[in-house]
Amino acid sequence: MLTLSIISLLTLTIALIVMFLASILSKKTILDREKNSPYECGFDPKSSARLPFSLRFFLIAVIFLIFDVEITLLLPIASILTLTNTFSWLLTSILFLIILLLGLYYEWKQGALEWS
Repeated sequence: MLTLSIISLLTLTIALIVMFLASILSKKTILDREKNSPYECGFDPKSSARLPFSLRFFLIAVIFLIFDVEITLLLPIASILTLTNTFSWLLTSILFLIILLLGLYYEWKQGALEWS
């Protein structure tokens, strides 16, 4: 029990020393107002809330979320290859990817991916 306490105390001490040295030696000496702000979405949180919001920014964020969720749906496909029939696995995977590519093509043709 004594050795466990000594090891825990030694680990805590080393961690505190490393954190203290990192805070002293870090290069961030200039405080940036934008970096210290809790919001990083392109507008100033301390200004008026009635300013117009960029619809392009919102559309890009929504498209990113949709494709991000679809990537999480694609990841398990590789792990179930050994558990299922190869033909049904291939058919399902290709159909899912075709739907994704058609959605991407539609967004591209509508101009939602162009920022200018």
